[in-house]
Amino acid sequence: MNRRALWLIGALIVALSGALGVYLYLKATPYQAVVDHGPSPAAQANPYLAAEMFLRSHGITVGHAESLAVLPEIDPRRHTLLLFNDRSKMTPRQVDQVLNWARAGGRLVFVAEALWDEKTGQSNDLLLDRVQLHQSLSKDLKDPPPDADDDPWPNLTKLYLEDEDAPAYAGFDTAFHLDDPKNLAQAWANSARATHMMQLPYGVGTITVVTDADLWKTPAIARHDNAWLLWYLSADTAVTLLYNTEHDGLLTLLWRYFPQAIVALLALIGLWLWHVGVRHGPVQAPAPSGRRQLMEHLRASADFILRHNGQQTLLQALQQDVLRRARHRHPGFDQLNVAEQWLALSRLTRQPTRAISQALSPAPKRRLSSAEFCRQVAHLQALRNSL
Repeated sequence: MNRRALWLIGALIVALSGALGVYLYLKATPYQAVVDHGPSPAAQANPYLAAEMFLRSHGITVGHAESLAVLPEIDPRRHTLLLFNDRSKMTPRQVDQVLNWARAGGRLVFVAEALWDEKTGQSNDLLLDRVQLHQSLSKDLKDPPPDADDDPWPNLTKLYLEDEDAPAYAGFDTAFHLDDPKNLAQAWANSARATHMMQLPYGVGTITVVTDADLWKTPAIARHDNAWLLWYLSADTAVTLLYNTEHDGLLTLLWRYFPQAIVALLALIGLWLWHVGVRHGPVQAPAPSGRRQLMEHLRASADFILRHNGQQTLLQALQQDVLRRARHRHPGFDQLNVAEQWLALSRLTRQPTRAISQALSPAPKRRLSSAEFCRQVAHLQALRNSL
């Protein structure tokens, strides 16, 4: 192929490419697309992030904490504390600390966490019991309001304010109900059948108890008047938000992200334990069961009894053996008195009465010397062998 043909082919390719580009340019229509990547890491870590942003947009200073350790640093005057965290491990001392803070002028808002137990006269929520409010299940209420069936929004909680024609609507969980047996509350908010928020004065401060705080989480805070209600409870104050910030432990995180490494580490530890536990050298054969003589067993048994029970036990055993043989050789031996028994033994064994009395006398309380003990045993054995 000559050079001219190559030039023609190249020009044709360039022309076709240009024509294709012009066609695509005329036919292509630009557009914008929004890709939802889900909640940001900050929103996933803080379920009340939208609530914080809403309050800040209305000029309220908002901070959040993970424990009550920050409470001494918070001035109760013109400050609101939102307790939305888990309080199951709250101590009586911490309850006193929080209530003293509210009594000094703070606004306290917390979630009732436990149901009232009529039998025990308490609930498992120390803070709720201290403010003398009770929480129960709405389905257990015996006398619902007579106009409950006429409510067009029975599942919404209504808060009525002075100089307002219409109430504010909030999306509390209607499964729970708050009761005020002491008539301490000065304001409350109800759904068609139950009460879900109560506010009572406490010292120079106020305490607001709600059945749940899920209405202020993302995205529920954007519904109804949920956001406005949170602003209403904390208006003209700074806000500190405490919420459940329990994190996974180190072992849980390691198992979640490095399971293969943990399994390999456990396998290595197991192999190492197996290695260090292996015997070095040949295994010793078990000793034969019949290697000892009868006398060795008897001597070992006697040594054991001597160590644990003392000399008197051995001497008494020999004395009883002598008396048992005497009863066998001499009918009516047990009916004789001690002197007559010694005379009978003297005739049977041809031993002097003095030796018999020494051998059968009760063993002394004191420990005998080895020579005395051996002499006493020898006397008893001689008597026994003579019978």
